[in-house]
Amino acid sequence: MTNQQSVCDYFAHPSSYIDEGCQIGKGTKIWHFCHIMSGCTIGEDCNIGQNVVISPSVVLGRNVKIQNNVSVYTGVVCEDDVFLGPSVVFTNVLNPRSAVSRKSEYRPTIIKRGASVGANATIVCGNTLGQYCLVGAGSVVTKDVKDFALVVGCPARQIGWVSRYGDRLHFDDNGIAVCKQTGDRYMLANDTVSLL
Repeated sequence: MTNQQSVCDYFAHPSSYIDEGCQIGKGTKIWHFCHIMSGCTIGEDCNIGQNVVISPSVVLGRNVKIQNNVSVYTGVVCEDDVFLGPSVVFTNVLNPRSAVSRKSEYRPTIIKRGASVGANATIVCGNTLGQYCLVGAGSVVTKDVKDFALVVGCPARQIGWVSRYGDRLHFDDNGIAVCKQTGDRYMLANDTVSLL
């Protein structure tokens, strides 16, 4: 089925395909050449860029922004306010073979609320990206990422911490940092950051 529905409360460009049996929230925009597959759930006010595939059973929360050329495969869950940059890559099996069906081996990938993944980053399946973390462009994530962590490289390694706003955090001797943009205060204790 295409997006030629008589009544809907989301926008889909005429070049995109919306399969039967998916749920799409109010105010969501789906741009050119996308394929939204049966059984996926897309929350309200999302923005799905050009040439994006949303596979069956994928869950996108509210206000998820997906830039162009991203395939979000079965097993991926993006919570509210997640940002996926252009050409982000997901996987869903660790050892794919064309001649071997491994659909029963899909590993879940969870992107927690407010996390951002930079352009061309690869997220290996079975990992969780913590709340408000920031994955640098071109990084390859092979393990879990902590809340508020800043990770870069191949494989991705943590080089610092960021605020909910996305600014780099600098902690004083008492383990306190203040976001310069918002004034929010954060505490670093036991290699874990929390918002005060």
